[in-house]
Amino acid sequence: MRQVGIVGVGHTKFGKWEGTFLELITQAALQAMDDAGAKTGKDNVIDQVFVASMGAGMLNRISGSASALVDTLNIRPAMAECIENGPASGASAIKLGYMAIASGVCDCVLVVGGEQMRVVSGWEATDFVATMLHPTGEYPYGLTLPSFAGMFTRLRFEKYGETSEDLARISVKNHDNATHNPCAHIQRKVKLERISDPRYVDATSPMVADPLRQFDMCPVSDGAAAVLLVAKDKQEELGFGHKTFARIAGIASATDTHYVADRADPTELLAVRTAAERAYQMAGMGPEDIDCAELHDAFLILELAESEECGLFPKGEAHLAVRRGETEIGGKIPINTSGGLKAKGHPLGATGVSQVVELVRQVRGEAEGRQVEGARTGLAVNFGGFGNNVVATIVTTK
Repeated sequence: MRQVGIVGVGHTKFGKWEGTFLELITQAALQAMDDAGAKTGKDNVIDQVFVASMGAGMLNRISGSASALVDTLNIRPAMAECIENGPASGASAIKLGYMAIASGVCDCVLVVGGEQMRVVSGWEATDFVATMLHPTGEYPYGLTLPSFAGMFTRLRFEKYGETSEDLARISVKNHDNATHNPCAHIQRKVKLERISDPRYVDATSPMVADPLRQFDMCPVSDGAAAVLLVAKDKQEELGFGHKTFARIAGIASATDTHYVADRADPTELLAVRTAAERAYQMAGMGPEDIDCAELHDAFLILELAESEECGLFPKGEAHLAVRRGETEIGGKIPINTSGGLKAKGHPLGATGVSQVVELVRQVRGEAEGRQVEGARTGLAVNFGGFGNNVVATIVTTK
């Protein structure tokens, strides 16, 4: 099977976007093309474009954004498709780009993930995201992703002895990392005392879904990210020989029950575990080979749970590693050096691509201010639904 790698990355500032959705994804795409040195017009070598978004049609009244992007970039007649897989849309699009090249159908693929969510209120955004829940057994009863996360957190607290202060420590870490990421939505540090001390916490971090508070979950964000994929055997011929080849060593996805109540143990994230195991197997690697990880922390409890399901820490011990500082930059296994969804932001369709952009910057040694020394291999987990559909990706320069 052909080797597939990333030779260009692009990333807009996450937060509030004032332009159109097409302008948003175009900016990220152009950055990735410029980074790789890709040309437009008669010199274009991009065979395929995938655009990942959960809500462009629903929220921004634009469907068929992939074909619109191809025309805007002047890279006709490149093939174009839109990918929708909830919050896992971005990594799903990268997986399809990988498959298109590995199979020999394409030599060069542009993947762009984007979301413009702040055109609606926070309540409307929460409802929009909740449409991925079970259509008869969950959504009609008012369940939302924050409510599921609250119940999941309570169960893990009881099972493993994790505390709200453990989540606050992760929040402090991720906010600190985001101050070194110019693309992050929230670029300010947080003091542990202010978001954990009973004297202040109700004012600074109000309860959202018991026991989760405002600082235990991500903001609603606009943003886009892009990667340019190329076949290793065509890198030189297509004009990308001067770029570091960040190889996609493993990429896999898995599903769990759609109806969360059908799971034998609701504290287990089987789709995360399965996707990670398959990605490791494909890469010929294990958790011990990972230098840094971008984990889907839309709710901070997920950073703990995913790190365990991926084998980075034993079950029930990730919070102890957080207390020891092992997930900080300079620690044993730095997690969410970008700031994570918690502080970098979470534009749904962009997130999976954004995670991989951060890994590429790390393995290239370009993550200024937040660089993991000697990083050559990174793992990303993009989490859809409440663990219904998960994609794991391993990027390496080894």
